[in-house]
Amino acid sequence: MSLFEASGVTKRFGGLTAVNGVDFRVETGEIVGLIGPNGAGKTTFFNLISGFLKPDEGDVVFEGASIVGQKPSDICKRGMTRTFQIVKPFAEMTVTDNVLVGAFNHHRDAGSARKRARAVIELVGLGPQADKLGGELTVGGRKRVELAKALATEPKLMLLDEVMAGLTPSEVAGMIEVLGRVREAGVTMVIVEHVMQVIMNLSDRIYVLHHGEAIAEGRPQEILNNPEVTKAYLGDSFLADQEAADADKAAWRESQAARDEGDGSGAPRP
Repeated sequence: MSLFEASGVTKRFGGLTAVNGVDFRVETGEIVGLIGPNGAGKTTFFNLISGFLKPDEGDVVFEGASIVGQKPSDICKRGMTRTFQIVKPFAEMTVTDNVLVGAFNHHRDAGSARKRARAVIELVGLGPQADKLGGELTVGGRKRVELAKALATEPKLMLLDEVMAGLTPSEVAGMIEVLGRVREAGVTMVIVEHVMQVIMNLSDRIYVLHHGEAIAEGRPQEILNNPEVTKAYLGDSFLADQEAADADKAAWRESQAARDEGDGSGAPRP
C-alpha cells in the first residue's frame, strides 16, 4: 500500500478545469518531484490534496484512508503537512515561537513542545537565529522557518511548494543539505520546484503537469528524455545545458583517471 495516492483528482473553477483527472502516488521514504510550467495546476493540486480545496471528482487517500472533505488541520494531525510559496512568519515572534506553533500540533505540554521546536530549529540550521524575530530574517531564513514550522508538526509526508524560490545559489545548496537531513529523519516529501537541477538531483521520481493534466511520470533521466516534457516545459536550451554539464563531469573523471594511471601505482599524485 502506498503512503499516499490521488486518483482522478479534478477541480474546475467556472469554465476552467485547473486540475484534470490527475493520478499521483507516493511511497514511504521517497522524494517525489512535481514540475510544470506556471499555471500548470501544481499549487491547485497541492491545495486539493492538503484539504484547502475539495476536489470536484476523484479521491485522495493517505495511509489507506480517504481524506477528501477533511480540514487541513485534521489532515495535519494525521501526519501530512505543507509549506507555501509565499512565506509569512509571525514577524513579531521569535524563530522559536514561530516553530512552537507547529510543535503544538502533537504536544500540548509547553515543555515537550519547546523541546520539539528546538530539535527542528537545529535540524534546519536556524540554531544561531533562534531568538531573532521573524520580521528580521532574510528570505533564506524565512524559508527555513516555514520548513521548520511544517516539520514541527511531526509529518510523515510533507508537501513543499517552491521552497527554493528566491534563494541565492549558496542558499539553495544549503537548503539541499537541509532536505537531505529531513529525509534521513524519515520524512517523505513531495516537492514543487522550478530549479531543475535541484529537482532532478533530489527526486526519486517526477510527475509533470501541463494544463492541469499529468503528462509524464518517471525517474529523473526518463523525464529528461521524454520529448513531450521537453516540448511542454524543459525546452531544448535546458537539455543543451544538461548535456554540457554531463560532458564536463565526464571530462573531469577522465582527467582524474589519467592522473591515477600516470602515477603507475594507481594512487593519485600529490
